[in-house]
Amino acid sequence: MDYELNELQQEIQSLARRVAQEKVLPMRAELDEKEEYPYEIMKALAQADLMGVYIPEEYGGLGGGCFELCLAVEEISKVCGAVAVCYAANALGSYPFLLHGSEEIKQKYLPKLASGEMFAAFGLTEPNAGSDAGGVETTAISDGNGSYIVNGTKQWITNAGVAGVYTVIANAKPERGARGISAFVVDADTPGFTIGAKEKKLGIRASATCELHFEDVKIPKENLILKEGMGFRVTMDTLNKSRPGIGAQAVGIAAGAFDQAMEFATQRVQFGQPVSSFQAVQHMLADMATSIEAARLLVHRAAKAADAKAADAPKLAAMAKVFASDVAMKTTVDALQVCGGTGYMRDYPMEKYMRDAKITQIYEGTNQIQRNVIALDLIKEQAQKAKKK
Repeated sequence: MDYELNELQQEIQSLARRVAQEKVLPMRAELDEKEEYPYEIMKALAQADLMGVYIPEEYGGLGGGCFELCLAVEEISKVCGAVAVCYAANALGSYPFLLHGSEEIKQKYLPKLASGEMFAAFGLTEPNAGSDAGGVETTAISDGNGSYIVNGTKQWITNAGVAGVYTVIANAKPERGARGISAFVVDADTPGFTIGAKEKKLGIRASATCELHFEDVKIPKENLILKEGMGFRVTMDTLNKSRPGIGAQAVGIAAGAFDQAMEFATQRVQFGQPVSSFQAVQHMLADMATSIEAARLLVHRAAKAADAKAADAPKLAAMAKVFASDVAMKTTVDALQVCGGTGYMRDYPMEKYMRDAKITQIYEGTNQIQRNVIALDLIKEQAQKAKKK
């Protein structure tokens, strides 16, 4: 379909597709097997000017937004969901700078992120705080001399260990609960800040996922994002911008699996005819294609709403994340079924698509939490309508 893309958007999509085919495809099986971070591929994405897709031109980026980022993420995800999340996590880690950072923070970090000189990560999740973003236990207590002392542990942080800068969510006023949560910029080489062992994961194995450990880490007050106690807002604003990207990753994974299934079904012969000639398989392929198209359109709608700062952007972001990730999981399972025993083998890419799809239903707020977000927004909208009557 023609999605009414402008010249820049078409170029971004084309560049991402080319890098995915030329650089990611030959390496994806090895990266998955060895669980290696794709440094060379990240360099290729930087050389194609794709690292700064979402960053304003004055900071060295292409001047796009959430929508343009989603176009690139989908194309990369069609080949490898792991490489796509390595790429997209930079936006997750730097959105707080873009949305609420001081001009000093933007000038210091955004040009390096746009050029690929530096990667970013977002430190939110903890052993007791994941979908419950207000349950953060890591503390950042003022020392009374213009700095904060950070102590605590973050868990399952994408790009941990490879990022040069981290957005860290910590509680500056624990007695105030969620209202004490603040957001900070933390450089990777800050004394007392260390990285835990790399996690062994079901899918997206090439991405780096580790714990972050903070032991009396001293952070200057200039690294505070927005204001003290505004960390929950920073977090929510960031996730509302990044969730369409998870939807785009899910769409890409589903589309890649579908393409493999379609190719297999038209070439595999059983009972003297291609598997695609059987109606049971045809219906599976039709359902997959329809669901992917619907998910893609919803992701595009959510991304454009995020860029326009529309009032319903958070609801649409949650809808896009939920629907697209559910489509990805069902599509990869069905696509593997179409491919039969071949799809189950590790030397064929289908089982990797299925493993990679699962995480899209979990991270950046589980789909169960997203349904809560959607329902609460719907109830609020209904109450507002009732007041106007």
